[in-house]
Amino acid sequence: MAVDALEFKLIRRADGIELDLLPLQGLWTEEQYLALTNQTNHLIEFSDGTIEVLPMPTSRHQVILLFLYEWFKAALQPLGGKVLVAPLRLQLRPGKFREPDILMLCDAADPRYQDAFWLGADIVVEVVSPDRPERDTTEKPYDYAQAGIPEYWIVNPLNETITVLVLDGEIYTEHGVFQRGQWATSNLLKGFRVSVDAVFDAT
Repeated sequence: MAVDALEFKLIRRADGIELDLLPLQGLWTEEQYLALTNQTNHLIEFSDGTIEVLPMPTSRHQVILLFLYEWFKAALQPLGGKVLVAPLRLQLRPGKFREPDILMLCDAADPRYQDAFWLGADIVVEVVSPDRPERDTTEKPYDYAQAGIPEYWIVNPLNETITVLVLDGEIYTEHGVFQRGQWATSNLLKGFRVSVDAVFDAT
């Protein structure tokens, strides 16, 4: 997905240099992407030569994200798992990187757990951004399914639902679409559940 000229044309590196991304769209190498993301505080995703700069998260986005992080952390740490939050690159395949809001491995010794970027995950969570909801609701389910990630949570503040998708072969099926008054549950983490009300009422 190309960067919209009306959105992010320039990004500023840590050394203060501004870069115009548009002329290089489609030409970026994986090595250039990794070098760029090491030098900026922007969340940037990469797909086959194209860079997409993600919008700055809002306070509500971050509160929801951190609330869920604490719930997943409490469930996974006793099992020896690992839970981290963005910014952290996740390589879905050579030439494609995403930066999920939350990403998890059920075993911290999993070889996909790497320092510079992860090579996979067991569960990823995205809090839907209002600028382009289809990024999280349409594009990323396809990407994460193709990468073989067993479970994907779509937390949507726009309609206050949590959709949990589980991998069935090469595609996702709905484990559940959870609304206010319900508890969102995991298929992979048996017994894990979180109140939808509590997620969207988090302050």
